[in-house]
Amino acid sequence: MNFTSYWQYSDLVTKSLFFLLLVLSVLSWVTGIIRILQSRKLAACVADDLSQQVEMKRSAVINSDAAMHRLVIEQALLKHIGRYRFASERGLPILGTTAAIAPFIGLFGTVWGIFHALHNIGTSGQAGLGQVAGPVGEALIMTGLGIAVAIPAVVFYNLAVRINRRVMYHAKDRAHDLLAQSVDLAAMQPSMEPHNVAEKQGITTNVTFSKSAHSNSSIHTDTQEAYQQ
Repeated sequence: MNFTSYWQYSDLVTKSLFFLLLVLSVLSWVTGIIRILQSRKLAACVADDLSQQVEMKRSAVINSDAAMHRLVIEQALLKHIGRYRFASERGLPILGTTAAIAPFIGLFGTVWGIFHALHNIGTSGQAGLGQVAGPVGEALIMTGLGIAVAIPAVVFYNLAVRINRRVMYHAKDRAHDLLAQSVDLAAMQPSMEPHNVAEKQGITTNVTFSKSAHSNSSIHTDTQEAYQQ
């Protein structure tokens, strides 16, 4: 069974399906390799990047109260985790679609090829085993091509999903740690504020006492002067 003879025997529909499977195969291989490399890179740096983003946001709300501090940090964590999830899922629809439709495209090519072969056999009037087995066997090539395109797409899809789960695990684990640290820092601020207030009250009391002492001294001096007169 020669591919050249099969290509010469096939019609426009079969050739179009063949090129469609070829495009899907190249697209799935390129997308799968890039997706796995980017997912592995994201899994390695997601925790550190999330920490940097939260530190930037924490410095902006350092003077806020505990409730506002927790709310801002929590919203920042949710936003960045959503961005990581979106970035890790790029290209997965292409792999999933290729894995789902490639076998059916190959099957359609096989059915069309068998129909085309049987039509030619009926037109020629030769219905021997040699005239039927060759064209039908060549038509089955499309099914094999569809399966060959779908298998790598399925493998790349499963690998990418597995790595993306690890990305989300690292991101959520670091998010819980950062949120706990933010709550602790926010809880420490009220304990520091009464101390500062006490210091301010002490300073105010000393100033008031000094003013009162100065006023009493002035009154005493005026009294002595009046007595002398």
